[in-house]
Amino acid sequence: MKQADIAIKESNDYLIRRGVVVDLTEWVTIKEYCRRFGIKNTETVSNWIKRGIVPEDDTLIIEEFNNIRMIRAKPYLTSSKQNAETSISD
Repeated sequence: MKQADIAIKESNDYLIRRGVVVDLTEWVTIKEYCRRFGIKNTETVSNWIKRGIVPEDDTLIIEEFNNIRMIRAKPYLTSSKQNAETSISD
């Protein structure tokens, strides 16, 4: 946890020096998003981005870090989740 805090601070300091202000506590890599939300592979989230399930405003590409794609750390409603919830309530 301490290493993650240090990495967040260093990244934030770097971005601020470049004139970019991003709250890195609310943005995570796709890999970290999968870990936090129990998604088995990163291609699932990449497909959500391509299909528009994850809004464009909730993605960010940081060129200074090898064009790494960041995603807002919040759950997104997919049709499979929606269908699962509907079938439970029926």
